Amino acid sequence: MTADQAAAWGAKGDHSPLMNNYGSPPRLFVKGQGAELWDADGVRHLDFLCGLAVTSLGHADPEIAAAIAAQAITLTHTSNLFANEHQAPVAERISELIDCGPGQVLFQNSGAEANEAAIKLARKYQGRGRHVVISAMRSFHGRTLATLAATGQPEKHEPFQPLPEGFHHVAWNDLDELERALSPEVGAILLEPVQGEGGVNAADPAYLQGVRALCDERGILLIMDEVQTGFARTGEWFGFQHAGVQPDIVSLAKGIANGMPVGAIWARDDVAAAFVPGDHGSTYAGQALALAGARATLDRYVAMDAPAVVRERSAALRGALEALDTVDHVRGSGLLLGIELTAEALAGRTGPEIARTCLDRGLIINGITPTALRLAPPFIIADQQIAEAVEIISTVIAEPGGSS
Repeated sequence: MTADQAAAWGAKGDHSPLMNNYGSPPRLFVKGQGAELWDADGVRHLDFLCGLAVTSLGHADPEIAAAIAAQAITLTHTSNLFANEHQAPVAERISELIDCGPGQVLFQNSGAEANEAAIKLARKYQGRGRHVVISAMRSFHGRTLATLAATGQPEKHEPFQPLPEGFHHVAWNDLDELERALSPEVGAILLEPVQGEGGVNAADPAYLQGVRALCDERGILLIMDEVQTGFARTGEWFGFQHAGVQPDIVSLAKGIANGMPVGAIWARDDVAAAFVPGDHGSTYAGQALALAGARATLDRYVAMDAPAVVRERSAALRGALEALDTVDHVRGSGLLLGIELTAEALAGRTGPEIARTCLDRGLIINGITPTALRLAPPFIIADQQIAEAVEIISTVIAEPGGSS
């Protein structure tokens, strides 16, 4: 970050008024349009990360912006003591897209809050003695204490021990190990259809089908964490649909409102009925301003047939990446892709280091593991932007020692 950018960000000399929770930001972005961002120095960047799979329709979409602006001058917030005009239509749209029979929606503000609500709902429904939640190693479900405990990354746990009890982690994509972990206390299984933060690792359809069968056999709730994968990101409306399974609870956020802070859970009717007034709440959740953005975004997804668009754009991007001899393989689904680099391509560098050099060249991606890069571009990327992004990645990888 330049001195001028630091001043605009709020840093004064060696002091910043902001906690160092995210480290020193390498860029200060001030403008976005479509798949492009401009920093405070006027430098253009291609955004192939989408604010971590959030801005699926790109930045400053005119229709979404107009809906939010119109709501902002009409009514922003009244709390959940009262209803607003967007709550029921957005909930109905979510249920329609999930397509798992009658269900109900509870709005939240983020993915972590959605998973927190899902865990609480599962515990309330199952009752005392069936409180244990099983999730997968390398999973990521949030940073509240409960969702951190559910996250299968022990290195993230240590600074905050002791964490809440009742969480158990098993190997990813290993149905036999999961079955061995099913004690009588297990009330829910929490899984991502594609592990985003864990390395862009997709679940085998047969694995999810086997998990669903075990849940049916033993009266266990299946919670699908669709925070990063939902709303067409994988090429279906939701990642679980690739396996043809039906979850009992679904957690949602990120792409639901193209940048407005909206999360939600969906649950089938009988499970949703476990929550009664006072069991869970959130002051801002489901407020009119945020849901105006969600309503406009979901309407656009349906009008454009977003899953079909994602499948077509994914084929173009994946094909261009797989053509690089420095790429060992491309994994993931739709427009949530992981690029595993060859040892020769890494040349002693790490994925995060290569991603940082790509940023210096004007491409926003991130290093998701020491050997892999994550791409989550907007659904609106053009062929020319795909070609430009792949050329930057190829050029950076080819540079000896990763010199910037």
